[in-house]
Amino acid sequence: MDDLDKGLVTLLRHRGRRSISDLALDLGVSRATVRARMARLEKTGDIVGYTVILRADAVSQPVRGIMLIEIEGHAADRVIRSLGGFSEVSQIHTTNGRWDLVIELGTETLADLDGVLRKIRLIPGITGSETSLLLATPRSTKAKL
Repeated sequence: MDDLDKGLVTLLRHRGRRSISDLALDLGVSRATVRARMARLEKTGDIVGYTVILRADAVSQPVRGIMLIEIEGHAADRVIRSLGGFSEVSQIHTTNGRWDLVIELGTETLADLDGVLRKIRLIPGITGSETSLLLATPRSTKAKL
């Protein structure tokens, strides 16, 4: 990635719905250049998608937890794809050590969390898990709007 690509990615991270024209104006290049750069970054896999980032209070998920997951063999990609289908899963992290994945999840109620945990444990390839509830967040680096 050169400086132009980095600048483009920075602008998209700040506000991913900006028009091609606005991006081109801010970067000092043509719309065709921005369009071509975005297409190339998508094709090479540097940009894998665009998403919506919600304010912490935009979605009511008062029950939050961290789930540690152990995976058998080479099933990690399949398990990660399956986890991506759960709206309750906000983040998926790979890790080293005893656990293969760490996921962050949130639901409306404890009963909902229990149901999601049961469904996740049924995903083929998951051999073990451990879940901890998050009780409070005294400090966070995520933006508050």
